[in-house]
Amino acid sequence: MTTTAHPGTKGRGTAGDPGGIREAGLAPLGGLVWLVWRQHRLVFGVLLAVAAAGAVWCAVLRGQTAGFIDAHHIAGCSQISLDPRCEHTQEAVTTFRDTYGSPLRLVEVGLVLLPVLVGLFLGAPLIARELEAGTHKLVLTQSVGPLRWLAAKICLPALVVLTAATGLSLAFSWLWQVAGDEVSGFYWYSTLGFHALGPVPVAYSLLALVVGVLAGLLLRRTVLSMGVTLAAVVALQVALAQLRPYLLPVVTTKFPHHRPAQLPDDAWLVGQGNYTRSGARLPDAPCDPGPSNESCMRQHDVAGQYMDHHPASHHWPLAWTEAGIVLAVAAVLTVIAFRVMRRRHG
Repeated sequence: MTTTAHPGTKGRGTAGDPGGIREAGLAPLGGLVWLVWRQHRLVFGVLLAVAAAGAVWCAVLRGQTAGFIDAHHIAGCSQISLDPRCEHTQEAVTTFRDTYGSPLRLVEVGLVLLPVLVGLFLGAPLIARELEAGTHKLVLTQSVGPLRWLAAKICLPALVVLTAATGLSLAFSWLWQVAGDEVSGFYWYSTLGFHALGPVPVAYSLLALVVGVLAGLLLRRTVLSMGVTLAAVVALQVALAQLRPYLLPVVTTKFPHHRPAQLPDDAWLVGQGNYTRSGARLPDAPCDPGPSNESCMRQHDVAGQYMDHHPASHHWPLAWTEAGIVLAVAAVLTVIAFRVMRRRHG
């Protein structure tokens, strides 16, 4: 059977496509998606399987920790607590941390490493391996436009990463509701805790994927792209960690002289010092402890101590704000990747 161009289509229509709708250079999206799935199904399968196993492990661990906490009545108690109801619970809290601390830390570390692993083993090789081997030329000669090919190469992996990271993050957040903060000693504001909870690991995983893709497009070498992706993802995480305390205004609590300065265990202390009667701040301790401390305090007109902190209620606003910044960076890098593809492959 031969194909015949229909009048008015300038040769683009065929007998199977009488309206000339299917233009040359626009391959069916389903075929591209199937191709990407076939090429990377092993990595996709491993990622989804690990996420499913991690979610199940979080559910089991939640049941175990909840049972221990309820049996020993230590909810919200730490090893050193000013809450009267937590009196005589130090031994139980210590036992809880000795028993469940390592499994909780393992899940935390896994979620913190997830973006790095996505960037290394999925994002960086996604394009770089094909450009390095030259197999992209075969695909682009099969009536597939370069931008359409890149879109398929990014969208399906992004969907898999989004599904895996979201599922694992939700499971860990569900576990954290029972075992997090005071009782475990793993606080929401710690580096591991913040990066493992809520939308943060999901956003960083998507960012790592895009960083890897862009590195592959620019460098065209798999191993080199993996190294650059690792360095870039870690650098972005460190940079945003330095910015994190300033994403929301801090809460300042003042403690008058001779009153103990004590914040809740789940408060994130970001700054402290002394203040004078006029309200001026003295960030550095003006007096050394000793017999002359009182007279030195009076000499500097010290009225008390202040503490700048983020209370636990700031956790989710901070997390969503940082995740939004990360996703904005990912969107910009995605646009750059498409511009690079258009410039190099038309």
